[in-house]
Amino acid sequence: MLVACWSVKGGSGTTVVSAALALSVAATGHDALLVDMGGDLPAALGIPEPEGPSLADWLAAGDGVGSDARARLEVDAGSNLALLPLGGLLPDEPKRAEELGSLLAADSRVVVVDCASSPSPTTLALAGGAGLSLLVLRPCYLALRRALNAPIDPSGVVLVGEPQRALHQADVEDVLGLRVRAAIPWKPAIATAVDAGLLARRLPSPLDRGLRELVETVAA
Repeated sequence: MLVACWSVKGGSGTTVVSAALALSVAATGHDALLVDMGGDLPAALGIPEPEGPSLADWLAAGDGVGSDARARLEVDAGSNLALLPLGGLLPDEPKRAEELGSLLAADSRVVVVDCASSPSPTTLALAGGAGLSLLVLRPCYLALRRALNAPIDPSGVVLVGEPQRALHQADVEDVLGLRVRAAIPWKPAIATAVDAGLLARRLPSPLDRGLRELVETVAA
């Protein structure tokens, strides 16, 4: 299963959702691979920034560098979880991203890709070919307007709650014609865990509960 998390607006929570989804899958005993195309996953997981060659190098290297080299870039990120770090600026390589997507789709593990909150040709090429393409969205009118004109069609929505918003899950589903596959409530404990680099040590229970049904789907 290749799962891509992406958004149409910055600050939507794509990195946290991606990390939490992969961590939750790994906690069930399934092997998972977390792929960083935004650059923030090491910090979100509370691990040192990996040194050496990275995904950015692999994407920029062209056809001469194949799947074996890509696999050697992975680092341990915890029990049953590996991380493929970005390690630099994401190159503009949509064809290479399509190749990466094919390799990841053939992986025996559950693969979760953080495609970041600023769509680019490279991230969209991968997200568009994923088996499960998840639009991470806050119940914001401006974000919803952008989602209506998204350059690719998502499989579903992960809704990240915010207090005092007028829009609700039913509004998002009605406007986009898409199912909300997971609803993450706004809770201070989630932000505290992320800011303290503790997300990988103990997933906040509101985040775990909000993703439970989605985890069961991708880990089945």
